[in-house]
Amino acid sequence: MENKGQDLRMDHYLVIKTRDELLRIRIRQILYFEADRNYTKLVLAEGIQFTFAINIGKIEEILGKQVADINSFLIRVGKSHIINKNHILQINLPKQKLVLLGNEGKPRELVISKDPLKVLKDQLEKEMTKTAEALE
Repeated sequence: MENKGQDLRMDHYLVIKTRDELLRIRIRQILYFEADRNYTKLVLAEGIQFTFAINIGKIEEILGKQVADINSFLIRVGKSHIINKNHILQINLPKQKLVLLGNEGKPRELVISKDPLKVLKDQLEKEMTKTAEALE
């Protein structure tokens, strides 16, 4: 029953409005957001990309207001990225590499500082341990 609730949340939409545009995105389609000064690039799991004249801090604020229980799937990693952890394929600390896998089957490599990457890895390991204990 719990999974059903999570599936419903994943079908919720994020709406990003600027002066000239409105974008409505299904949350589960988000692969990651990437900061570029006062702009933010959004990459969807299908490979489609959008760029907004909004900084990543403001995007994080919008997500917090519109998406209940945001940290269960979208998470800020370092200063430049917000990723959908349901798409994580690999975390490589020595190479400072995070690999996300979208729906098109093409892996996307992000270069992320070692410290935020280690925090993400530790968090995912804790979640996996909790899930395994709950299943026992």
